[in-house]
Amino acid sequence: MHGLYSISRYLEGVSNLVGRIGVWLILALMIVIVTDVTLRRWFIIGSTKLQELEWHLHGALFLMCLGWAYTKNAHVRIELLSERWNSRKAAIVELLGCLLFLLPYVSAILIFGWDYTAYSIEYNEASASATGLPYRWIIKSMIVFGFGVLGIAGISRAIDSVIYLFGPQDLAEKTFFSKPHDQSGAS
Repeated sequence: MHGLYSISRYLEGVSNLVGRIGVWLILALMIVIVTDVTLRRWFIIGSTKLQELEWHLHGALFLMCLGWAYTKNAHVRIELLSERWNSRKAAIVELLGCLLFLLPYVSAILIFGWDYTAYSIEYNEASASATGLPYRWIIKSMIVFGFGVLGIAGISRAIDSVIYLFGPQDLAEKTFFSKPHDQSGAS
């Protein structure tokens, strides 16, 4: 179990690193948006490249932070039920959710996203607009990359669930589930 715990921490560290790097895209996105708005408002100059760069940066930011948000429990959950669960029930639901929903979904996105990106690279796909950005494969490859990182985070969370449910007490206390979830004492 100690080996699994080390693997889980490593995978979580990878997803956190990618998320921390991705967060810096906010600065680039803000600069591009301010530049675009300034040019359009005061200089009456519209730029398709700037507008496309905005959504490329926004997409990359979102995709790079998916895994990080998942490991930090900053994603959307249905709290109506989960807030009433104790840590053991939360770990069971998390494990089942990872194995039955998250990881199969991520696998499907990776399989189809790989083909989607490969097609874009093969044909050197560019924007549909004549004045748009070239190399559309860059943003399409971010889909594969981002969901790959989400898969890594999901594996880390599934391992934590297994450790919490079946591992020794000293390791179970180090997992996400040993943190204050049992405030109500409900089961």
